[in-house]
Amino acid sequence: MNDAAPDLSPLSEGDVSAGEPVAPAEERVFFHATIHPHRSLDPKGFRRLMACVAAASTAVGLAFFLSGAWPIVGFMGLDVLLLYLAFKASYRSAADYERVELTSSRLLVERVQAKRRLRWSFQPTWLRVSLEEPPGHHSQITLSSHGRHLVVGRALSPPERQDFANALRAALHRCRYPHLEGMGPLKSQPLI
Repeated sequence: MNDAAPDLSPLSEGDVSAGEPVAPAEERVFFHATIHPHRSLDPKGFRRLMACVAAASTAVGLAFFLSGAWPIVGFMGLDVLLLYLAFKASYRSAADYERVELTSSRLLVERVQAKRRLRWSFQPTWLRVSLEEPPGHHSQITLSSHGRHLVVGRALSPPERQDFANALRAALHRCRYPHLEGMGPLKSQPLI
């Protein structure tokens, strides 16, 4: 579904880091969000988990060793090593992020995955933000313009996707109609 043409221009070391706006200083930013994948286990919890798994594996391996099944000990150590490597691979992706920024001239989506940076740019005037209703686990936020589509916010939960889509729609409205900013909702007048 991501058939929007990415801007794959190389980025230098001096480019912005995660969380910093990328718009020129004179351009107004209507919306800025940086999305990071959720990690439920912090490094301290990881060390505790690995210590518990290693202790349990050692105890079970020792029991097998004492009963004469010494080759099992190697497999118990291999289990601990594989679990450790799987968690390390997961933590490597913790540096990934997705940045969405709306200015008066463009909506920029920047996605960093495995140290690879991709950028997409849309004109805000014609941009449509859609979210499958009701938002569920598999619903997606899709940005569409001129036949191009891009899915954003995959790391968000369904309620967060709904909030994100609503906030982006509101920011697009402020961007398209800056003269209406600060006005309350329009009230209908009774006809006489």
